[in-house]
Order: sequence, then C-alpha cells, then structure tokens
Amino acid sequence: MAVYTDVSFEDLEGFLSGYDIGVPLSFKGIAEGVENSNFTLQTDRGAFILTLYEKRMKVEDLPFFLGLMEHLDAHGIACPQPVRDKSGAQWSMFKGRAAAILTFLNGISLRRPDAAHCQAAGAALAGLHAAGKGFALVRPNALSVAGWHELAAATVTRADAVQAGLGALITESLAELEARWPANLPAGVIHADLFPDNVLFMGDRLSGIIDFYFACNDMLAYDLAVLLGSWCFESDGAYNVTKGKAMIAGYRGGRTITDAEVATMPLLMRGAALRFLLTRLFDWLNPDPNALVRPKDPREYSKKLRFHAAVRQASEYGF
Repeated sequence: MAVYTDVSFEDLEGFLSGYDIGVPLSFKGIAEGVENSNFTLQTDRGAFILTLYEKRMKVEDLPFFLGLMEHLDAHGIACPQPVRDKSGAQWSMFKGRAAAILTFLNGISLRRPDAAHCQAAGAALAGLHAAGKGFALVRPNALSVAGWHELAAATVTRADAVQAGLGALITESLAELEARWPANLPAGVIHADLFPDNVLFMGDRLSGIIDFYFACNDMLAYDLAVLLGSWCFESDGAYNVTKGKAMIAGYRGGRTITDAEVATMPLLMRGAALRFLLTRLFDWLNPDPNALVRPKDPREYSKKLRFHAAVRQASEYGF
C-alpha cells in the first residue's frame, strides 16, 4: 500500500456521497507498499480503506479481485470486503482512477514471524486454495514467464548499475526457467503475493489476509513457493528450515501436496524469486516521484535467486 494520488477532505466528501457508510471523521494516507494509493477512513459507522488503483492495475481485472474477496469471505476466509455504493457497484471512478472502499481488518503484520506464525500462514494459504475452487472468474497470471520476459527486456541493460552481474543472472535464470517451467501441476486461484505484510495477526492468531491485487489462476505450489521465499529467510540471507518445515506442515494440514509438486519446488522457488527480483528492479529503475515510499531493494531477491539456484532437493526447504 502507498499514496500516489493526493485526495483532499473535500474530494473525499464528494466521493462518499455515493455511499451509505456514514460521516467521515478522519482520513489518512498509508505510506507503505508500491502499487496503489491507500487511505484509512474512519466514519461514524466504522473503519474502512479507500483504494485508488494505480500503475500496473487494469480496470478490467477489478471484477476478479473484488469478486474473489467476496467469494473467499463467503467461504470462511477473513479478508477485506468491497463496500458497494448506492447503485450496487463494487467500484467507481474517483480522481480519474478506479476506486473502491473496503472494510477494515483488525490486526498487525509481523516483521519477524516465528515458526508458529509460519505454520499459521501455511494453513491459511491451504484454506485460501480450497475456498477458491468454486470461484467462477478466471485471470491468468500476468507475472509468469511471459511477463518476466517483458520486465527483463525493460531492465536488463541497466541491471548491472544496481548490482554487478545482475543482468547475466536475470538472463541466464530466465532462459533456464522458461525451458523447464512446469505446465501440469495442480492449479487454481492463488494469492501470488502473500508476504508477511499481507497477513494480519492478533497476538498469535491469524486474523486476516489482505492485498489480493496480484491474485490469479496458476499453480498452487507456486503460491506456496512465494510464501516460503518471503517468510523463511532471515535478515542475514539464511534460509530457516525450521520455519520452512512449520509452514509446510501448516499447508499440508489443509491440502495434500503431490510428489510432483515437491519435486518441482526448487524450480518454483527460483521462479518466484525471479518474479519479485524483476518487479522490484523495474520499480527501482523507474521510481515514481510522487510516491511517499522508496521502492523495495531488488538485491534481496537476487541473493535469494542465487541461493535457490544451488538447491538440488526440496528437502533443503523443509519437505
């Protein structure tokens, strides 16, 4: 979450006239994340999030994202819900951008999750995968191999200015991943961005999942790879197998992982690392001067990509 578009209180009052959520009492930008403009909104009827969709967001994808949140909530997954306006629409135009009001979830994201938190996150991901089975809409993963090619083409010539040898790492990794990327693993609705900052806890209890704006249809095991890669590395770059085992155990409590998925996990982990390396690198090289936050450092994921390239068996992740 972040703020790219300024919204005055007068602007807000005009926008809220189309909703039945009460009188605004407070309104503040959220200076986190890299994708959309987000604001906390408190009215006399409760707390909400106002999101203005920016950058890579395509308006035609909003029915999938917002509809998925409604579907998951109906199937027991705690996640924000779009507040429909007086006409029944999930979103509308505001400040020249598509915008939606979402319900606010209580809880905090953890900067240093422990093994118990990892197990809870794994269980939540399995629950999300199960709940997503009946969702009727389909959205292909725009940030899979074809999307990596586009991002690499836009960044690789300048990559070595960020880190020596980064361009070669991207080019070689992409070529190998494209040649070996699986196409026959179990698939369904995935979150695709379930980093610790997108999972909320109240104490040790997982209270909700947020930020579904990369959700799509893809391999379920790829989603688990994103989770493992974003939760189980320590600040010194070491992979924590204890956390990995806990996360895998939590996931297996809700869904059986096939032998083929386990065998392919080192490859999926490399793909997930390349995906986040490329998007971070693109944002690093093309910063938005209006953003309140600096783009995330892509070098974290170049280090992870090199780590995964040396992994030979899924047991090294905790399987």
